Amino acid sequence: MERSLSMELVRVTEAAALASARWMGRGKKDEADDAATSAMRDVFDTIPMKGTVVIGEGEMDEAPMLYIGEKLGNGYGPRVDVAVDPLEGTNILAQGGWNALAVIAVADHGNMLNAPDMYMDKIAVGPDAVGCIDINAPIMDNLRAVAKAKNKDIEDIVATILNRERHQGIINELREAGVRIKLINDGDVAGAINTAFDHTGVDILFGSGGAPEGVLAAVALKCLGGEIQGKLLPQNDQELERCVKMGLDVNKVLLMDDLVKGDDAIFAATGVTDGELLRGVQFKASSGTTQSIVMRAKSGTVRFIDGQHSLKKKPNLVIK
Repeated sequence: MERSLSMELVRVTEAAALASARWMGRGKKDEADDAATSAMRDVFDTIPMKGTVVIGEGEMDEAPMLYIGEKLGNGYGPRVDVAVDPLEGTNILAQGGWNALAVIAVADHGNMLNAPDMYMDKIAVGPDAVGCIDINAPIMDNLRAVAKAKNKDIEDIVATILNRERHQGIINELREAGVRIKLINDGDVAGAINTAFDHTGVDILFGSGGAPEGVLAAVALKCLGGEIQGKLLPQNDQELERCVKMGLDVNKVLLMDDLVKGDDAIFAATGVTDGELLRGVQFKASSGTTQSIVMRAKSGTVRFIDGQHSLKKKPNLVIK
C-alpha cells in the first residue's frame, strides 16, 4: 500500500465525525449513524484505492451503503480490504458520552478477517504486555502476567470492560483481585486501543463485544505493537451455521495474524466526542475542529492530526 493512503483515510474519518457530531446528545442514534455513513461514503469516492468492504454496515439488503462487498475508492491504487465503523458508539453520541469515534481499517486484499456480526470474547493489551496474555487462562493469571510485564502491583492495574450484565462475573473477579476498573458503556474499539497508550491509564481489556469491532481493534493494535485475542461466541444455531459456512472454527482462539494477516495495515480514527485518546469535534460559526489518529503497521508511525475545517468552503465535507 502507498504510504500516502494513510493521510487520505483521515479525510474520510474527519468527514464522518463532522457529520455525526451535530447529533451529539440529541438522543437520535440512527440519524447520527446515517449522517456519518453518508459522509464517509461520499469521501471514499475520492480516495485512490480499489477497496472492498469486508466489515461494514451489514449485508447488501440491510444497508444502503458501506455494505459488505461494496467497492470503494476511485478505481486507482492498491487493492485493499476495508473495515469501517462510521460511528463507533452510536449510543455514546446520542447520550453525549465519551469515546465516540469514526473508524477505518485497511489491509492488503485477503488479509483481513471477514468477521461475522456476532459476539466475540476478547482480551487486549498494549506493547509492554505482548505475549503475556491467554484468553483461555484464568483472569487472575492474566492480571499477574500483565502486572509483571508492566512492573506494577496488581492493585495498580486498570482493567476496562463493557458495562454489561453478562460481564458481572468478570467484574466481580476483578474487584476481588483488587485491580481498578474502568467500566465503559459502549465503544470497545477505543477501550482496546487505550491499552497501548500510557496516558489513558488502561492496562488490559476483558469481555465480549462485537466481532467486527474486534477486527478493527486488531488492526489498530497491530500498528501499535499491541495484542488482542478473540473467540467467536455464536448465540444461536443460525449464528453457528454462519460460522460453519464461512469456514470459521468457533473453538479456535483468534490471534493477531488470524484477525489481520501480513506486515502492513492502516488504521485511522477521528474523535466524535471527547475521550481519553482523542478530542471530539468542536464547532464555531462556520468551521469545525477535529482530532484524529492514523497509524501504519509497516512503518510503526503513529500520527495525531488536528484539523480545522471551513464549513463554508466545504459544506458537503468533500471537495472532489
